[in-house]
Amino acid sequence: FADWFAGLGCETIADIRRLPRAGLQRRCGEHLLDSLDRAFGTAPELFDWLELPPTFSARIEMPDRLEHADGAVFGAHRLIVQLCGWLCAKQFAVTAIRLMLEHERGRDAIEPTTIDIALGEPTWREEHLVRLLKERLHRIELTAPVIALRLDASKVESAVPASDTLFPEPGGSKEDHARLLELLVARLGDENVLRPAPSPDHRPEVANCWVPVTQPVKPAVIPEGLPRPTWMLDTPVRLIMRQHRPFYGSPLRMVSPGERIEAGWFDGELVTRDYFVAQADDQSCYWIYRERVSSRDAEEDQRWFLHGLFG
Repeated sequence: FADWFAGLGCETIADIRRLPRAGLQRRCGEHLLDSLDRAFGTAPELFDWLELPPTFSARIEMPDRLEHADGAVFGAHRLIVQLCGWLCAKQFAVTAIRLMLEHERGRDAIEPTTIDIALGEPTWREEHLVRLLKERLHRIELTAPVIALRLDASKVESAVPASDTLFPEPGGSKEDHARLLELLVARLGDENVLRPAPSPDHRPEVANCWVPVTQPVKPAVIPEGLPRPTWMLDTPVRLIMRQHRPFYGSPLRMVSPGERIEAGWFDGELVTRDYFVAQADDQSCYWIYRERVSSRDAEEDQRWFLHGLFG
């Protein structure tokens, strides 16, 4: 209503307040009068409560200095019990926790040793969280004695009720699979638990990519063709020839038509190959390829390579 008030000759809020309230309410509505009354303290002003995101933080001091990380398992278990009690009371589930091992204070104080555990699925189960912390603590070498532990959890969400399905899922539920992966990551490390992340490229060595299981994977359009093995060799193995057939433990016979791949001209890594599924005498299947050669080259000059193995 700024232009309308200026047309009436109102230059200040005091000029507006001197106008008849009934006329203002009829032309501007109750919201304008309520705003003026709250601004001048003649009417109560109600505010929305500020709700901070739920977080958990607990600290415990050790009765003695710990020289080895395994000695912190008991104190960490006590903190996990507190966390799970808080989660159950709030009906929350946690998706990440952080355990900090505090060292000596004073002039020679150093930063706490931090253990971050990211969970694939929200959980509130005490035994699962304790098991993950045990695996991580077993792999840590302390740089200084530990005098206290602190557990923080800020990434929480509403807990999903347990499934009431009459018949359990074959091979375990989705949550069981996620807990297994989390345990493997805690025991072996992120770099040793990988998941396939295929790249949209016809060249097998480029398309066959693996990333840590905790890293999200973007869906990619994979070129269609003949079956490809999951187990790819980092470096293809050249096969020897016996009686004009590639040999790997036994003579190999082709059991599939050829798949011709010509790609890489756009980045200077051109490959020209013919791939086949080959079978050995023990029924094992291999993925082999033959380098493309000109028609004037002799058959014995053609080179065969083993590039993958089928299960």
